[in-house]
Amino acid sequence: MPENSSSLSRRQFVGRAAAAGVAVSVAGSVDALYTAQPALGTSGPKIGYGPLIEDPAGMLDLPRGFSYKILSREGTVRPDGLQIPSRFDGMGVFPDRNGGSRLVRNHECSPTTKIKVVAPADRTYDPGGAGGTSTLVVDRHNATSKEYVSLGGTAINCSGGHTPWRTWLTCEETELKAGESGYTKDHGFIFEVDPYDDRRNANPVALTAMGRFQHEAVAIDPRTGIVYETEDAFVAPLGGFYRFLPNRPRGGWGTLRAGGELQAMHIPGLPDLSVVQEAGTEFHDVQWVTVPDPLAKSESVRAQDYAKPITGGYKLEGCWWGDLDRCVYFVSSFARTELGPKVDHDGQVWRLDPRKRTLRLEVIFTRPKPGSDDPEFDAPDNITMSPYGGLMMCEDGLGEQHILGTTEDGEVFKFARNRVNTGTADKPAYGELSGAGFAADGRTMFFNVYSPGITYAITGPWRRRR
Repeated sequence: MPENSSSLSRRQFVGRAAAAGVAVSVAGSVDALYTAQPALGTSGPKIGYGPLIEDPAGMLDLPRGFSYKILSREGTVRPDGLQIPSRFDGMGVFPDRNGGSRLVRNHECSPTTKIKVVAPADRTYDPGGAGGTSTLVVDRHNATSKEYVSLGGTAINCSGGHTPWRTWLTCEETELKAGESGYTKDHGFIFEVDPYDDRRNANPVALTAMGRFQHEAVAIDPRTGIVYETEDAFVAPLGGFYRFLPNRPRGGWGTLRAGGELQAMHIPGLPDLSVVQEAGTEFHDVQWVTVPDPLAKSESVRAQDYAKPITGGYKLEGCWWGDLDRCVYFVSSFARTELGPKVDHDGQVWRLDPRKRTLRLEVIFTRPKPGSDDPEFDAPDNITMSPYGGLMMCEDGLGEQHILGTTEDGEVFKFARNRVNTGTADKPAYGELSGAGFAADGRTMFFNVYSPGITYAITGPWRRRR
């Protein structure tokens, strides 16, 4: 049975966004969030970075003192004569020599996408696939010196995750098989991309033992090598939260190809994460059951006959490993009863402690009328830990889209607002934000606009207290 930890209630609060009447509840994980990535500090801004200043260029609103640089735009012609593909999604940030960064960016492209990923034949998994990854090399002044396709022929590359050995795991968010939508191979797999040595990206190999399902993101425990995986299922049954026990847990390039065991999370008495509505609620008996058929030959992984019923969630998306607290965080972006979940919510952030076998709801977004138009905060998707403390969350919801942060006391604040309108005058819509991550020195945050595809570099007074 769930318990409400008394040690957490001291930090619990409810913050309200007056403009939309949105209740945002954040409980005691505030301390954990601030110590999960302590590289450049253990406390963040007191009340955020201040109000957003309207960008005269109509691109991106930021707090005073912060500025952006556009690194890459969809449709731009590269030196090789090919256009930069569409649909910028999840992205990995890696340190480069001389203080720069290397970015591996997903393209969530299907065969009907406007600008498909075009890769050399030896970098192409399936000639019928239109997705893949681009690698950008950025110097310490955030100037893009190189950009190329590092993986092609995949499908719906959504998010992914870093490995401890500095490679990127890119995830296909689909379950389509060979013969469907023009594909010549099955899809729904994870692929490994090396941001430093592109020769390793030749002859792409699907990491089949890690499961074939609608992958979203992954996070790896560097001590055990266990890989945690989210499933962004938006059609019943609910998606699962999984862990992969690799045969070669020490890791290194290509070791995940050696296979392992895929397991799904089971919490007794909790078939649906959406029913948990109070931040700080904790479960003390996290169990794992073996996935009968990771390749989903005849039945989706989440719908198979398990020894125990697996715990599901609607749109399980962002996933992040906390280095200091040795816990994994993951997001349920939102839930609507008409789509299958039992209870509505506008976003949950969960924290799993593998050693204690506990699962705790850390953040929940709720509103008086869930699902109403143009909410202030909703649908958190990709997440990352700021080196200055707290979560940074990318919105993928209704109306205006933001990068959101959490303060030292757990309040949610706006850090950036996308001004690129992709809707119509009667029904404006703003592109999803995705792929947030920080440079190794903490001075730059990178992220994407999904459509039209834009990659930004943000600099400014990160240590500032307001």
